[in-house]
Formats: sequence, C-alpha cells, structure tokens
Amino acid sequence: MTQLTDNRRERLLTAALDAAARGWHVFPLRPGAKRPALHGEATCLRTGPCTEGHRKWEQRATTDADRIRATWSHADYNVGIATGPSGLVVVDLDMPKTNSSADAPSGATTFTALCERAGYAVPDTYRVRTASGGEHLYFTAPHGVRLANTAGTIAPLVDTRAWGGYVVAAGSTTPAGTYEAVSGSVAAPLPSWLLSILKPAPKPSQAPSVAVTAQSRRYADTALANETRNVAGAQRGQRDTALLRAARALGRFVAWGDLPRSVVEAALQEAGEAAGLPASQCRSTLRSALNWSISHNQQRREAA
Repeated sequence: MTQLTDNRRERLLTAALDAAARGWHVFPLRPGAKRPALHGEATCLRTGPCTEGHRKWEQRATTDADRIRATWSHADYNVGIATGPSGLVVVDLDMPKTNSSADAPSGATTFTALCERAGYAVPDTYRVRTASGGEHLYFTAPHGVRLANTAGTIAPLVDTRAWGGYVVAAGSTTPAGTYEAVSGSVAAPLPSWLLSILKPAPKPSQAPSVAVTAQSRRYADTALANETRNVAGAQRGQRDTALLRAARALGRFVAWGDLPRSVVEAALQEAGEAAGLPASQCRSTLRSALNWSISHNQQRREAA
C-alpha cells in the first residue's frame, strides 16, 4: 500500500467513524464513486450477514466502530450514510445540469427563495458541500413519521433523502471533487413548514362499492371549493404551502376520475395568483404536487 493510499484510507475511516459517532449509520461506497460497494441480490451467496436472506445496504449500514474499521481496512471506500436508519432527512440542493438553461437557478437559490416565501430564514444546520458544488442540509427526522425520498416535490433541483435513500458523507472524494462539511456542527430538527410539504398525504377513506357516483362527484366539487377558498385566503408565508397541500388533496379526485385535472389546475392557479403568488410559481407547485398525488392515489377503483 502506498503512503498516498494509506493516508486516503485513514481519512475515509475517520470520516466513517465521525459519522457513526453522531449516530449515523454508514456503509461503504465504491472507491472514488457514489455507488454502494456491497454486493447485489443477484450475486448474493447467502453467507455472512446474508445467511438468513440478502441484506441490502440500508439494512447493513452500521454505527459499530469495530465493523467500520474492519470494512475500511480492505479499501479506501467512500462513505455512505443511510438516512432512514440514521433518523435523518437530508435536503439535496443540486446544481443545474450542463445542458439546462444558462440562467436556471441552483437548488440552493430556489430553496432560499422558498424559505423567504414561507416567512423563515434558511435553517442553520449541519451542511455539506457536494463534489458538484451543490449542498446537503442535514435535519433530524420527527418521531413517529416515516418520510420517503422525494424528487422535485419541494421545488426543482431540491430533493430529499430519508427512508430508502442515502447521501455521500463529508470526507468522501469523487473525480468531481470532495464532499466537505462547511457549516453547522449538529443536524437541526426538520422545520415544521418543511415537514408539512414532505409529510405523506392522508390516505383517502374506502371508496363506495360503485365506481364514480353522483355523490362522490358532489363531494369532490365541495372539496374543490373548500381547497380553492383556503388557498385564496392564505396569509403571507403560508401561501405556497397552502397551494401545495390543496393540490395534493385534490389530486386523488383527479386520479379517481371525479374531477378533470384541467379544472383543478385552473381553479388553484387562479386562487394562488389571487393570494399573491407569481403565476410561474403556481404552475410549478401545481404540476409537481398533482403528479405526486395522482401517482399515489390509484387504488379506489381497484378496491371497489
């Protein structure tokens, strides 16, 4: 082993142990890369940790210092943090792709604007600069709520990692650069306004035993009127959140065939603009929120 490799491995081991000391569950990523270094199910020999069945990276992530030292003695692995088992929600603020519009805002810029519209400062928390120049904002997840990963739910280039996701830890290095902790010594609790956006929409009650009835249509029309009124009357700092929640609530009626999507979009667009939101922001919020809700509410007719 060369001195350079030895030093790199020692730094990565230290990064893994530092993360574990915070209670964050770590696992090895391929040297110089972001993909897990653990074997996949197709090549699993059902031995060692997988004796009773294949264990994926989220299940094998650990805070055990002895296991970490043993793992990192084999290679200069980058460090992955399994966000779900670690009790973390990490907001991933990405950079625009090279083929995107030259004036496209970064995820950090968009997130800052979103915080301002919600009436809050950008949260002060443990923050990591990514190899691409983006940022990871670490938050502790609320008790009793199991959050999943999101992509674009909050805003373009603003994703989150929770259960089922992982992030590359500070100290890891890829050909694009190094992941570096830049501010904050601890992960702050996830802000309540952000939780309200990420929290799964409530499951609809069981549908009637017939397809779409006149009664269900009347209920959908009433919900549309109520949600539209809520958005139009939302106070400053609550408008974008109110619009997002309304779109997620009404998206199920679109999925079930009770309301046309065009009707919901037109009503909420008008309400959002009446509340003082920019037209482009309304369109962006409605598109992502309705897409999410429709994709998560496909069950009523199947259960009927």
